[in-house]
Amino acid sequence: MDRQARIYIAGHRGMVGSAIWSLLERKGFKNLIGKSRGELDLKNQDDVIQFFKENKPQIVIDAAARVGGILANNDYPYQFLMDNLLIQNNLIEASIKYDVEKFIFLGSSCIYPKLAPQPLNENALLTASLEPTNQWYAIAKIAGVKACEAARVQYNRDFVSLMPTNLYGPNDNFDLETSHVLPAMIRKFNEAKENNNATVTLWGSGEPMREFLHVNDLALAVEFALTNTLPDNLYNVGTGVDLSIKALALMIQEVVGHKGTIVWDDSKPDGTPRKLMDVSKINALGWQHRIDLKDGINKTYEWFLNNQNTFKTVKIS
Repeated sequence: MDRQARIYIAGHRGMVGSAIWSLLERKGFKNLIGKSRGELDLKNQDDVIQFFKENKPQIVIDAAARVGGILANNDYPYQFLMDNLLIQNNLIEASIKYDVEKFIFLGSSCIYPKLAPQPLNENALLTASLEPTNQWYAIAKIAGVKACEAARVQYNRDFVSLMPTNLYGPNDNFDLETSHVLPAMIRKFNEAKENNNATVTLWGSGEPMREFLHVNDLALAVEFALTNTLPDNLYNVGTGVDLSIKALALMIQEVVGHKGTIVWDDSKPDGTPRKLMDVSKINALGWQHRIDLKDGINKTYEWFLNNQNTFKTVKIS
């Protein structure tokens, strides 16, 4: 891989994009391109086309998306469907139009059916119904996977899709209304600790099983896809190990040092019963995760404490 190649990282200021940017900088890539939301509206096709025309990226990494937890997905289904469709469609179309050499599309494990056999294999895609609470985001990401596959088939392009499991790490969203479960727990337990170890109420039964991948491990998977020609279009990216939400809560409670009570509100939805990724396909090619979950949570909590005064409320509009 030419370290002088022009690489556009869409969403370079988000948790995923910033981790990829930092890693590629450390690896010696010299021509990284990034634009903030204020500088480039990825939902505007004309603006995206003009950006590609002017900057001529050779490689595009699509880490831009509207993301959120169960609450945000439930409350704003239209935005989660349409915003993600617009962002990815504009990037894929411009990449085809301006002969981008490699396109790496990042999605989510939620593309797979709610009750698909575990662990989730890439072949489970489109075999049954999705989890209703995040189906809007999932449908958009499925469309992105299929658009990249179509580009491979019709135009012989090196477009590949990486589907990570639940992510966490530095620059995560810790807003309690729009965040995912792990960062939300870190913030809840920390605030309760500071409030005389107050009781923490968590959604659901705590029984669902989830898998978590540190964002720096995903960045390494992106680098792996960048520096190798992968034979297929779709790869799961994860640890291959899961735990219950209750076990996760106890782990985070210990890391934070909260000594109070946990109450489970089982009137709230659990979501998919289990989401464990089959990562044998990408493991067989040579990539494996490196960061242990508890070590990763410790590092993420340290980052949270050092940066909590900079957090902004994430608004859906």
